[in-house]
Amino acid sequence: MSGNAVRLQAIMDVEAYVPPAHSFDETEAPGEVFGRNVFTKAEMQKRLPKSVFKSVMATIERGAKLDPIIADAVAAAMKDWALDKGATHYAHVFYPLTGLTAEKHDSFLEPGSDGSALADFAGKVLVQGEPDASSFPNGGLRNTFEARGYTGWDVTSPAYVLENPNGNTLCIPTVFVSMTGEALDHKTPLLRSQQAMGRHAERILKLFGHENPEHVVSYCGPEQEYFLVDRHFFLARPDLLNSGRTLFGSKPPKGQEFDDHYFGAIPERVLGFMMDTERELFKLGIPAKTRHNEVAPGQFEIAPMFERANVASDHQQLLMTVFKTVARKHGMECLFHEKPFTGVNGSGKHVNFSLGNSELGSLFVPGDTPHENAQFLVFCAAAIRAVHRYSGLLRASVASATNDHRLGANEAPPAIISIFLGDQLADVFEQLAKGPATSSKGRGQMQIGVDTLPVLPTDPGDRNRTSPFAFTGNRFEFRAPGSGQTVAVPMVMLNTIMAEALDYCATELEAAVAKGTEFDDAVQGLLTTIITTHGAVVFNGDGYSEKWQLEAEERGLPNLRTTLDALPELVTPGAVALFDKYNVFNDREMHSRYEVGLEQYALTIGVEAKLMLEMGSTVILPAAVRHQTEVAQNVAALKAAGVEADTSPLTEVTVPLTELRTALAGLRAAMESDAGETTLSEAEHAGNELLPAMAAVRAAADTLEGIVADDLWPLPSYQEMLYIL
Repeated sequence: MSGNAVRLQAIMDVEAYVPPAHSFDETEAPGEVFGRNVFTKAEMQKRLPKSVFKSVMATIERGAKLDPIIADAVAAAMKDWALDKGATHYAHVFYPLTGLTAEKHDSFLEPGSDGSALADFAGKVLVQGEPDASSFPNGGLRNTFEARGYTGWDVTSPAYVLENPNGNTLCIPTVFVSMTGEALDHKTPLLRSQQAMGRHAERILKLFGHENPEHVVSYCGPEQEYFLVDRHFFLARPDLLNSGRTLFGSKPPKGQEFDDHYFGAIPERVLGFMMDTERELFKLGIPAKTRHNEVAPGQFEIAPMFERANVASDHQQLLMTVFKTVARKHGMECLFHEKPFTGVNGSGKHVNFSLGNSELGSLFVPGDTPHENAQFLVFCAAAIRAVHRYSGLLRASVASATNDHRLGANEAPPAIISIFLGDQLADVFEQLAKGPATSSKGRGQMQIGVDTLPVLPTDPGDRNRTSPFAFTGNRFEFRAPGSGQTVAVPMVMLNTIMAEALDYCATELEAAVAKGTEFDDAVQGLLTTIITTHGAVVFNGDGYSEKWQLEAEERGLPNLRTTLDALPELVTPGAVALFDKYNVFNDREMHSRYEVGLEQYALTIGVEAKLMLEMGSTVILPAAVRHQTEVAQNVAALKAAGVEADTSPLTEVTVPLTELRTALAGLRAAMESDAGETTLSEAEHAGNELLPAMAAVRAAADTLEGIVADDLWPLPSYQEMLYIL
């Protein structure tokens, strides 16, 4: 095929799409499906001896040490349950520093001496596995030739059976560590950070009279944004196929200007996909709650309910896997890149964060009169201190080459990390800065002016969608994480900086009470100190405005615009000391995250540069030359016939075509130039040399897309990919 024949064929194939047959009974109640493929507490209680079940529950619910004696009993019950579910293999699932999910499958069947096979799954196999660790990113923690790595069973995250048309697999969530016990994954530091935060949160609760508080954990509710495109278009775009984003493409005549896609009627084909994914998620115990159209055409969102941070992180990884699989079943591709299409909104993964336990619920619930809720105010003040002191770490936790396309682009929060409290809490803390808080702004009522409509209660403050860290009633919403990243990294940061802040608060209160200060007075003094010292991080205005950039600088808030600016925050002396103090990362582990971040940044941009050079040279340049040739031939034919020819169309294509050739030569030269031998020099070369060269290539190519005859343009356009679904 030549010219736009591939594009036209793709459009015809999309129009001829036939939805898959229903994969489930429409009369089936969702409640009957939920958790069907999960080794739940109810399943464990039914299958385990009472003493073993109690021991497992103590570990899961109260953070008690895991008793190794129970492993054989749990393994036997888990195996029987999995076999009943049709599983033939088991897999330790872990989360290496790629940010993706990894797994190694082993068969339950063991050969017997008489030539038969017996299903076997011992406790030692449940507890520990040994995948090859040589080819995962490690940031210098180990040599490539040293291949040994261990997976260890995480009892706090439930095992599940993953269905596949070719056979089912028992999946066991695990940590992934080196021979020396250093973390090669994201789950290990998440568990460590949650333990540290819980310990100091419980100190605060004891000071408020809770003598033996239940184990405090962090909760996470990630909102997942994503794009869907038809696979015929996806496969015709080498850039989407290899990098997850379009390296070329001019804006369509209609983008998101009308705001007509946001919360609009969900297209029938997309709704079928959503219903299919939700059933699969329900079976895996993932509490999918909300679905809707997002701002950009072709963009959508799903939001699950809150879960313990560790489980929420595992479920988020599993959700992305399910979405990819089900999308292909429906003839579509699910894109989790933060900015797959330039000129329309990118995708984030808002991390809703709270602390609490089953006894007290969320510790970020202010109540109707937050000025009287001293316990809430202490936890809220701890968050203010944490974000102000360690905003650089929060920014580093979401730093990547892909998220750089989105942050600060008037569609996502700016790179300046600040806190939005809302009118009610901002007023309370303003009072606390001067002395005791004596009042709280209350709820109001909205009279809409239509007799048949109810009177609606109004909140005491609005929301701020431009804030990177916003209080939203009973939690904080961290809006900076990118749609393709694991939520484990920002949750590690939030847990750790909250551990430090709660440790500080508890120590100050304990010392004040020991000196004879009344507890209420000690709390008042603590709150006043925190808001006067760290109140600069509170900002309730427009985070997109240029004035905020200047004001933030005056307040001393860092503006780490790019990944290269943000990653060094991981290895400052203060950061290294913080994570070492709370046993989340040692020095080597901390530096490994920095090295891996640089490496991933350089690799991502390097792959895109190679793709851009290849597509620019072999796809776009030939199409533009063909168009130029046709125009030149037409002009020459008119002149030969004695007709005065307009040469402006020839000039119109010749200028950007020359610019494209020059830009491609510049990109090739940048790629061939010396990038140095360190990961830092390679990352700096990618950011400072490759990205500007790539921008020049794209500018020329996108200009040509608006000039070259449509029957010659080879790539599916934005208009086609975003609107034909």
